[in-house]
Amino acid sequence: MITLTDVHKSYTKDHETIKGVSFEVKEGQIFGLLGPNGAGKTTLMQMISTLMKPTSGTIEIDGLTSDKDLLEIHRKIGFLTNEIKLDPLSTPNNLFNFFAALYDIPKDELEERKQESFARFGIEPFANKKIVELSTGMKQKISIAISLIHDPPVIIFDEPTNGLDILTSKQVTDYLLELKEKGHAIILSTHIFSVAEELCDEIAMLVDGKIVAQGTVDELKRIAKADTFEKAFFNIYVEHHVE
Repeated sequence: MITLTDVHKSYTKDHETIKGVSFEVKEGQIFGLLGPNGAGKTTLMQMISTLMKPTSGTIEIDGLTSDKDLLEIHRKIGFLTNEIKLDPLSTPNNLFNFFAALYDIPKDELEERKQESFARFGIEPFANKKIVELSTGMKQKISIAISLIHDPPVIIFDEPTNGLDILTSKQVTDYLLELKEKGHAIILSTHIFSVAEELCDEIAMLVDGKIVAQGTVDELKRIAKADTFEKAFFNIYVEHHVE
């Protein structure tokens, strides 16, 4: 569903942010990008979601490329990042209706999806409140509901639980596991070890713009000769990070 082949990204001639990244995410799989801040995770996610173009290399979504099939790709992906800013004076109800119209979702289907989504995340009591009045966790849940309003087969989440309280974080991770079981291809970036360990079928460790190790949690622990996943990451990071 998602295929990256030798992807590079340079903002200047003297600095390459992403350095030849390749991997594949399949249907019914959660693929994690794990790395420290500044490793290039957000840049990579923005390229996968077509917000930026790679300097070189190719990114395919279900066999489609953004230079030829941009609109079709947008219908196949749901993208969420903490940098998404909701209109502070709008309401969850109005925002859901607006994005449903963008995706040509019929009115009868819209109401069904809204009821299901709002009930899942406890949005109903706040449906007509202004976004500016809501908590960070509620804003994040509304963002997820909007991002997935069109039931996309490919889901791209950049730090989906960052800054959330324990209960909201659990709701989000449970939902991602449910989407995986339904066959969605999910890629998420995180710097939180527990999130990566709990959710991801396969993890790529990103250090200084390069994937330096990739595999399951157990495979990465064996590679790093570590008894915990956290120790494995630090061992691999120290081995590959250039000061």
